[in-house]
Parts: sequence; structure tokens; C-alpha cells
Amino acid sequence: MQFGIFSVSDVTTDPTTGKTPSEHERIKASVAIAKHAEEVGLDVYAIGEHHNPPFFSSSPTTTLGYIAAETKKIILSTSTTLITTNDPVKIAEDYAMLQHLSDGRMDLMMGRGNTGPVYPWFGQDIRQGIPLAIENYALLRRLWEEDEVNWEGKFRTPLRGFTSTPRPLDGIPPFVWHGSIRSPEIAEQAAYYGDGFFHNNIFWPMSHTKRMIALYRQRFEHYGHGTAAQAIVGLGGQFYMAKDSQTAKREFRPYFDNAPVYGHGPSMEDFTSQTPLTVGSPQEVIDRTLGFREDVGDYQRQMYLIDHAGLPLKTVLEQLDFLGEIVPVMRKEFESMRPEGVPDAPTHQSLLAARGEQTRTEKVAVDDVTGASFYKQQDDDEASLRNADNLIRLAEGR
Repeated sequence: MQFGIFSVSDVTTDPTTGKTPSEHERIKASVAIAKHAEEVGLDVYAIGEHHNPPFFSSSPTTTLGYIAAETKKIILSTSTTLITTNDPVKIAEDYAMLQHLSDGRMDLMMGRGNTGPVYPWFGQDIRQGIPLAIENYALLRRLWEEDEVNWEGKFRTPLRGFTSTPRPLDGIPPFVWHGSIRSPEIAEQAAYYGDGFFHNNIFWPMSHTKRMIALYRQRFEHYGHGTAAQAIVGLGGQFYMAKDSQTAKREFRPYFDNAPVYGHGPSMEDFTSQTPLTVGSPQEVIDRTLGFREDVGDYQRQMYLIDHAGLPLKTVLEQLDFLGEIVPVMRKEFESMRPEGVPDAPTHQSLLAARGEQTRTEKVAVDDVTGASFYKQQDDDEASLRNADNLIRLAEGR
């Protein structure tokens, strides 16, 4: 079981002091947080991609490349990389470079993002969100897997005899998680390729998360990648800890009430009862996290959002100290409950070892254009799966 933290890179005023950190302070803080996450024994640090205030992380690979030079063990990832508005060629180049610089200590999470205006800023149409995600990812895989790519699609100019450089480290493409909150098509895409599925359930009730992950597991097995229990699942979460519940609630309440993403809405008590947010003692965070398994089964990666809502760096580092103390307990408990045959989260080393043991059938195809926009929610999961399957097959040229 991997434990880690992710940042949405917000620049938010501290409601208890009225101080707003500068972008420079927040960028430097992200490095300090990642380094401390490694020091307390966490496995993963991830940062998002945004191109608008109040967020600073417009270039996650730059940040992660710097952090790679400052750390030795921690896996570096994203939360998320925008597969819709980034050129797949640039993604292939940037993350292969990060893979080399980190000696394979990286993976990445693909997502569409939740900021509508970003699409026209990068010359795209938000109504094409799902087709963009599927076509761009089909191309990205080929750029990593094939030394010379000939490709034509709907959303970018054709490629003729193109080689993406640098080539992936050891010939192993970075492992990809597909992050989604509400789109069954993305769960289908992750299942089709046998990739990981990360459900960032920080704003949704567990009933919704349970349904999305069950759908992904079912389709993972359908495509022959293993049993449903062997699907690669990650969960989001968020917490604020103190020595006792009363102190935690008193300290975190002003941050919750003024947070840009959920402030001025439901009460903190309502939000903690309806979502995975846990504000309380270390034991309460342990119990809540262990309880996720009852809804989604055994999973491979647990990530927490703690660097947000204006919390000062000193407080975030203290929260990491708390997390470092309880992770060994949770790791031991999850391991004791995990049935035989449920895999660990893939790493570069495990994928490299597996390459010599498996024979892989490559898809040889000429990509075609995707169909009409499926950005709107479909009527039901079956309709979403049919739409996603059609888009994937078109993107794969089948």
C-alpha cells in the first residue's frame, strides 16, 4: 500500500492571520513539503496542473524535476496532468525526461481538469472533453511505445515518421493513473488499457466512489487484465489532525469555513459526515482510512490533500509529522487484510522486472478520428461505457 499527499497548488489567504503567501513562497513551500513527506516515510508526492489564479502549478514537471534532485526515495506524480489541453507530444517528452531525471521514481495521473476556461486558452473546445482525453491518450501511448509513429487524428496535425525524445527509461513507459470524479468513460479508458484508476473522492459521498470503482474493476476484468480484485485503484482523501478531536476541529474550522473550494457551503460537520474529510485525532484518521476498504476493496494508493485552504507551511509540516506516525499502523493493517494475489502499485522497477516475464501483444493500428462529443453525462453507466468503447476503438484505428 502506497501512502502519499497531493497538492492542488492554491494560493489562499490564511484566515487566522490575514496573510496571503506569494506565489514564490508557495512554490518553495511545495519543495519543502515534498522533502518532508519523504523524511516522514511517505511513498508519493503529487502536484496538480492549473493555468489560472489562485493556483501556481502551471508546470508540474519543472517542479517535480527540481524535487527529484532534492530527494532520493519518494515517487513523484501529478494530480493531474491535463490530457485534454496539453499536446500529447509534449507530455511524452516532458514526462520521459522526468522519468530519466528521477531514475524512474515517477508516474503520472491523467485528467481533464475542472476549469472550463482552460480549454479555449489552449485552443480546445470543452464540449470535446471526453473525445480529446481518449484520442490524446491513444497517441501518447504510441509515442512512448513505438520508436517511429505515423498517426492522424482529429485534434492535432498528423505525425509522419516521428520519434519522441528522450525515449522512456529502460524502454518502460511511465505508469499512468486515470483520475476522475464523475465520468464513467474515464473508468472505462483506464480499464481498457489496464492502467490505474484514481478516484479523487474528496468532494463526493463514498456511495458514488464505490460505484465508480466497482465499474472500473468490472471492466478491468472484462478486458482480460486480471480479476476485478487485481485492478489498480487509488483513492483521494483529506484530513486535519490534532492530539484530540476537539482541538482539531477548533484549529481547522476557520480554514474550512473560508476555503475557496468548499467554504461558505455545508458545515464542517456535514461535510465530514458526507465525504472522506476527517478532522480529528490520529486514531480517527486511522479508523476512517481503514474503513475505505470496506467500500472499494483492497487498493494500492491512498493520497491525502493537506496542503490547501491557507494552512501555513509550519502547520502542513506538523500535519505530515502526524501522518508519518500513523502510516506504519495503517500499512500494517492494510497488509494483514489484503488477500493473496492483490498486486502492489506498479513502480518502474516492478514493471522492468515484469517485462522479462510477460509476452505483450502490441496493437498495430492507424488512428482515426473520434466521434461526436460525449462531454455531457450519459443517461447511465452502460451508455457511458458504449460511448467510451467506441471512442477508444476509433482512436486505436479499429
